[in-house]
Amino acid sequence: MHGTTTVRSVRCMPVVGAAVALAAGMLVTLAAPAAHADAGATLPFTSVEAESATTTGTKTGPDYTQGTLASEASGRQAVRLTSGQRIEFTVPRASNAVNVAYSVPDGQSGTLNVYVNGTKLSKTLAVTSRYSYIDTGWIPGAKTHHFYDNARLLLDQNVQAGDKIALEATNVQVTVDVADFEQVPAAATQPAGSVSVTSKGADPSGQGDSTQAFRDAIAAAQGAVVWIPPGDYRLTSSLNGVQNVTLQGAGSWYSVVHTSRFINQSGSSGNVHIKDFAVIGEVTERVDSSPDNFVNGSLGPNSSVSGMWIQHLKVGLWLTGNNDNLVVENSRILDTTADGLDLNGTAKGVRVRNNFLRNQGDDSLAMWSLYAPDTNSSFENNTISQPNLANGIAIYGGTDIAVKNNLISDTNALGSGIAISNQKFLDPFNPLAGTITVDGNTLVRTGAMNPNWNHPMGALRVDSYDSAINATVNITNTTITDSPYSAFEFVSGGGHGYPVKGVTVDGATVKNTGTVVVQAEAQGAAGFRNVTATGVGAAGIYNCPYPAGSGSFTLTDSGGNSGWSSTWSDCSTWPQPGQGNPDPDPNRNLAKGRPATAGGSQDVYTPGKAVDGDANTYWESTNNAFPQSWTVDLGSSQAVRRLVLKLPPSSAWGARTQTITVLGSSEGSNYSTVLGSQGYRFDPATGNTVTVPLPSGTSLRYLRLTVTANTGWPAGQFSEVEAYQTS
Repeated sequence: MHGTTTVRSVRCMPVVGAAVALAAGMLVTLAAPAAHADAGATLPFTSVEAESATTTGTKTGPDYTQGTLASEASGRQAVRLTSGQRIEFTVPRASNAVNVAYSVPDGQSGTLNVYVNGTKLSKTLAVTSRYSYIDTGWIPGAKTHHFYDNARLLLDQNVQAGDKIALEATNVQVTVDVADFEQVPAAATQPAGSVSVTSKGADPSGQGDSTQAFRDAIAAAQGAVVWIPPGDYRLTSSLNGVQNVTLQGAGSWYSVVHTSRFINQSGSSGNVHIKDFAVIGEVTERVDSSPDNFVNGSLGPNSSVSGMWIQHLKVGLWLTGNNDNLVVENSRILDTTADGLDLNGTAKGVRVRNNFLRNQGDDSLAMWSLYAPDTNSSFENNTISQPNLANGIAIYGGTDIAVKNNLISDTNALGSGIAISNQKFLDPFNPLAGTITVDGNTLVRTGAMNPNWNHPMGALRVDSYDSAINATVNITNTTITDSPYSAFEFVSGGGHGYPVKGVTVDGATVKNTGTVVVQAEAQGAAGFRNVTATGVGAAGIYNCPYPAGSGSFTLTDSGGNSGWSSTWSDCSTWPQPGQGNPDPDPNRNLAKGRPATAGGSQDVYTPGKAVDGDANTYWESTNNAFPQSWTVDLGSSQAVRRLVLKLPPSSAWGARTQTITVLGSSEGSNYSTVLGSQGYRFDPATGNTVTVPLPSGTSLRYLRLTVTANTGWPAGQFSEVEAYQTS
């Protein structure tokens, strides 16, 4: 619970730096990216994004702005349903269960009707905001976050690939993000020789308190298995003294323990094995002093956790004490208000592998070497989606650590996909030492704008926050796709100017970075070999160590690099996405994804809908209140020769003429007329598209369209405003 306290308010100052290279315009695609062949977990379900489904609702996004529903969504897009609207998924695999990531407005709850091939089920899917909208005012730069939640449903029937499952909003607005389709196997049967918790009085209806029954079963089953049959069990306090025992359920969809504090113990002799059930809590806020965790403390050496479903807790596993040789595998950790798992010092030989984590309120997986170093431990083949305040994976100190073959996507606000850091938070802290292996990872749409720094964190960050990095850091075989800002960042985030040394980047494929490939903001050095980049937004390298005069960062070209040889020339400004000089892609739409504002908007038809790349969504001004203005910030002064204005292409949009004035500004306050007031006809017969040539020599940063009349509706309306450097 510590990946979010980074604060630095001073912008990097000019420092002469070295470079290695790139070229191309920003293109943040949202199609499924190519991943490293071995990256991520092998999962029992297949996910389908809502934006790829058929819907009568409204698509939102893409958006990378902190504090919005789209920015926290998987793929940065989702679908909003109001009462009576549906979304229909094509089932990708044989399934009998579905889990849905969704959001409802704060303070509201309701249900979704479920249809299979057009037939309404008697079951509904309950949705609630109870576990969402988390505020952490003590964390600098945090806003209300954690908008999404997960709800699961056994369908009580089998569906096949190609079948249709629809969700229908009934009594509450629901934003649907992603659906996971799964074939859940039959419930397991009781192992021979095990002690059932029901034999000790546990209540599988969930009405009675089963705490003492669980304790009695654990005491009776030393060296054997405690069996948790199918059912719902309520625990009102945590278990402790758990050692030399296996806790086993019939499967995580069948055996469910309801408690916000499952195991809380500072030590154990070990050999604890927890497997095949769910622990679902009632944590609705983040209180760092409370042990509201699945495991808080220690399971002891040679223990394991597998096949678990862990949800609605503060932290999945907050591990202190002796957890040597612990294995955590094949589990799901969802909707935690803080970390998914944190090795909180002293751990040796821990393996965290093949797990799925979604919607964490801090680091999804972390190692923090407090009191003693975590050593010879690894995070391997995990799939991480939507940590909404910090990093996907964070390594804070430690010796001989490995981060291998993980798939991480959609970090938000204060996080990178992977952070290798000497941020200590507390003492005594043990900095990075030995060899840190970062191999075979795939990072998709990771990195975010840091509101404390006023510029971004890269997809993969190496950070000498509180002390110099002197370990050997080997970053190999990395795939970075659609980073909204930079790919690799080297920084001294605490503002002390500590060096970053011993880093090698060998073998990386970088595709579609918003700004740069390498963001160097610390003194030190790194070698690069076989790093190829395409679709780079601004320049290959930003090399401006902070603080000014603290020393330079040396990039060594070890051969095989391509596509990122240019250097950002002005250390007094941070490059904006797609802000190349000269523009590496003169044919790109300068307005797409840029910040847009308006003098007024009608309901949900907000200014950003006109630059979201989707012609079916649109901005509509306040009705019956001409004139109305819409403005987009292109990020820097641009030579704009042509505008393309669109309305939704549907024939339902009848032909209309809008009277529009085109204005421009270099600083956002004083506007001059580029084209005087003219009528432009939008006709669905020709695609509802209008091309507006601009005079030669037009240069502007802020583009404003003022609408004074519309023959089809009493408001200004645009579904897309596109700006091009080409005539």
